[in-house]
Amino acid sequence: MLTSGNAESLLIGISRSMVEVRYLIRQVAPSSASVIITGPSGSGKEMVARAIHAESARAAKSYVAVNCGAIPRDLLESDLFGHEKGSFTGAVTQKRGRFEDADGGTLFLDEIGDMPADMQVKLLRVLEERSVQRVGGRGEIAVDARIISATHRDIDEAMATQRFREDLFYRLAVFPIDLPSLGERREDVPQLVLHFLQGGTSGVKFSQAAMDRMVAHSWPGNVRELRNVVERASILFPRMTISAEQVEIILHRRGRVSNAERAALWEATERTAPTCDAIEVPEALQSEETLPEAPSETESAAIGEAPVDLRKMMADLEYRYIAEALRASEGVVADAARLLSLQRTTLIEKMRKHGLAKAA
Repeated sequence: MLTSGNAESLLIGISRSMVEVRYLIRQVAPSSASVIITGPSGSGKEMVARAIHAESARAAKSYVAVNCGAIPRDLLESDLFGHEKGSFTGAVTQKRGRFEDADGGTLFLDEIGDMPADMQVKLLRVLEERSVQRVGGRGEIAVDARIISATHRDIDEAMATQRFREDLFYRLAVFPIDLPSLGERREDVPQLVLHFLQGGTSGVKFSQAAMDRMVAHSWPGNVRELRNVVERASILFPRMTISAEQVEIILHRRGRVSNAERAALWEATERTAPTCDAIEVPEALQSEETLPEAPSETESAAIGEAPVDLRKMMADLEYRYIAEALRASEGVVADAARLLSLQRTTLIEKMRKHGLAKAA
């Protein structure tokens, strides 16, 4: 999906639910009303926020996005409101906050449901007074930023258990928009697939049977999962027309490569491995007792004359997938773990091993 443009270019889909969402965007965009967007992770909530900004009178001004769940709580206040030089250890210069950066434009507060309780109180004051006070500062700084917030959490349940302030919710939810999951609008899948393929150089296409299989999928990871599947198909099967069987392989790919996927990969690529006759077997391994069993045709690997550091290759592969999952989940560890079919604690251990997380 794009990062600029109107609601039609940002929000792809022909389903009734997406037509309604685009209508709501057109209605609310010209106003300065606060908007809260609810919906499951990966459903495109930030695209709705960008579309509202793009169709508003503030489109020429800044659009600033903040993920409230990804910033450590002790840094969130400084990030939002700014700080003065020397206000705390490490504050070596004066810093503007995100509210100031968004002055005249739009401030998108993603995952507002993860905001700590003490910050909810401070945010409410800022929204009521339309001014901020930097950490360590004394004066008030007037700000005019439209607030669009989003959460994938059950906000009603959070308010019922007093994890989210009702007065803040009603300040944020002047105009609520609920975004459906991709599973609830599967008729939009073909149009989304074509959109994700636009501008690509892989030349990959999906057969009708493959597209039907995509439409039938439940898409627990929503639009984000679909985008990843299209990208994965482009990498695995360039310049090919994808079959339903190949879609099945891609959809059910997990951290470990299955025999079916390995076979499909080798059918789609040129084998560059030398034949058994071309390999000089050491004398000590030429007896049947010590010679390792040859791999099957679908399990053979492309080994050249240079030695292969298999352990490093696997580590690099694991690192890339973890990094990609974290990028796709916007740093939400629980969502990344789900994309990788790992326990959250297991993923955290692997992140530490690869230097993708700070030691606790």
